Amino acid sequence: MTALPETPGRLGDNILYFGRALRKAGLKVSTAQVNTAIEAIAAAGFTRRDDFYYALRATLVTRAEHLDVFEQVFRMFWRDPQFLEQMMRSMLPLLQTMEEAAPKKPEAAERRAAQALWDQPPSASEPPQRDELEIDAALSWSESETLRGKDFEQMSAEEQAEAATMLRRLRLPIELIPTRRYRPATRGTRPDSRGMFRQSLRRGGEVQKLQMMARGQRPPNLVALCDISGSMTTYSRMMMHFLHALTWAQQRHWGQVHAFTFGTRLTNITRALSLREVDHAMDALGQEAPDWQGGTRIGDSLARFNRLWSRRVLGQGSVVLLITDGLERGGTEQLTEEAQRLSRSTRRLIWLNPLLRFEGFRPEAAGVKALLPLVDSLHSCHSVDSLEALGQSFATAGDLRPLVPKRG
Repeated sequence: MTALPETPGRLGDNILYFGRALRKAGLKVSTAQVNTAIEAIAAAGFTRRDDFYYALRATLVTRAEHLDVFEQVFRMFWRDPQFLEQMMRSMLPLLQTMEEAAPKKPEAAERRAAQALWDQPPSASEPPQRDELEIDAALSWSESETLRGKDFEQMSAEEQAEAATMLRRLRLPIELIPTRRYRPATRGTRPDSRGMFRQSLRRGGEVQKLQMMARGQRPPNLVALCDISGSMTTYSRMMMHFLHALTWAQQRHWGQVHAFTFGTRLTNITRALSLREVDHAMDALGQEAPDWQGGTRIGDSLARFNRLWSRRVLGQGSVVLLITDGLERGGTEQLTEEAQRLSRSTRRLIWLNPLLRFEGFRPEAAGVKALLPLVDSLHSCHSVDSLEALGQSFATAGDLRPLVPKRG
């Protein structure tokens, strides 16, 4: 084991413990980052709490979406001012007035930080305590309702697990597609001559009742294209539970369900979702899609899908779910061209965008502007309620009309 850089007192041990708390809160903090943080504090020193805060943030945080969690863990871990003051005095005798560095952040990050800091095994010196369970039956229903409307990004680990269970109960109905073949029906549109002749043979050639036929119906196929880039990490993981439920729902109204993930590459995850156990399916997903939390190349991924998979899975009136925030890293020329081709190849193109959770959402990004005129419907996918509303809109044909006339 590599020795920690030398620091006054137990500063190195406390920064090491702080790095472990960040890992439990969901941040990817390596041992090399912790050593760099300790070396930075030991070499540069600080005269204010701001200096200490920004030194740790610069060395331990690598993604912008992790700032909220880091600030809450920092505020809770170093919340004892006397402890921090003693540590600072050991490094610099002249201590200036301490200032609060981290402003108050959303409740979600605070809950994850608290969970990471307080979910520790009890020490041997503490006597065992008797667990007591108190249930307020009058308000038990409200917690479930609150969780259903809560943003996936703002949920703790336990809440996300409970939300995943809710998603596995959701259904996504769709109207059936008429086929070319006719079947016997009580109220048909054309006479069933063969059926009537077959029945007349049993009665000496007498036709007793006019039999009718109507066109048969079948469920369409569903194709899901899910963005797994860094900005979509939490939402894409929850959508995997939703797609697994659609694949294995006993009362599903779909034919075959095909699923693909894309970030920097396109990956077919249909076989992973076909595993019955959801835990096994999630493990297989992590192994088959190596570009989780990477960049975003929507145009390249759609081009690869159109070239290799569209003819295999988009036949016979398939419906496509495009799950992405539309934040394309490259140009929009290829994105527009490939999205047009995808829109013409499918019966209905549905866009699920978690950015719709913001009341003031405006299609300002270039990728969003390029995709918006080419989809038939735009929905949010940031909570359980939003996906339940999606199912209700699928059952109502009028809600799935195109936003604007398609181009091309």
